[in-house]
Amino acid sequence: MTQILMVCTANICRSPMAQMVGTHLATQAGLAGRVSFESAGTQAGRFSEPPDPRTKAALLKRDYPVGKKRSRRVKPDDFTRFDLILAMDQSNLDDLHKVCPDEHRGKLHLFLAFAPQLALREVPDPYFGGPQGFDRVLELCEAAAAGLILHLRQGGVLPAQTL
Repeated sequence: MTQILMVCTANICRSPMAQMVGTHLATQAGLAGRVSFESAGTQAGRFSEPPDPRTKAALLKRDYPVGKKRSRRVKPDDFTRFDLILAMDQSNLDDLHKVCPDEHRGKLHLFLAFAPQLALREVPDPYFGGPQGFDRVLELCEAAAAGLILHLRQGGVLPAQTL
C-alpha cells in the first residue's frame, strides 16, 4: 500500500482538506485499499484540535466527508512510515527538511508539484481569511490530488524536486 502524508502548519485547515480530497479521489479511481492518506502539521499544538469549522464547511459544501477528527504533529517515524510526504507550502517543506533523516528526503515534495498546470508552488493558508479562502484551498487540493492520483495510476516519476 502506498502511504501519503499531507502536511501543513497546524493540521486544521489545508492538510485535512488534502487528506479528504485525496482519499475521495483515490476511492473514485479504484485505488481504495492500495493508497492511504493521513495528515499532520509541522507546528500542530501539544493538544489535538478538530479541523477548523470553515474547513468542514468547505468540504461538506462539495460533498466530501470531513473525516479527520483531531490534529497531530509530524512525528519522527512518519519519515519511515510514509512513501510520500507532501507539504502545502515552502515553509512547511523547509521545516520537514530540518528534521527529516537524509535517507528519506526524496519523499518530501510540495503538494502542488502534482498540478503543474496551475503554475503555483504553494497552497495558501486560509486561516486568517474568510470562507472564500477555504473554497480556493479546496480547489487547489482537488487539482493537486487529481494529478497525484494520475501519477499513482501511471506509476510515473515524481515531480521535479521542489526544495
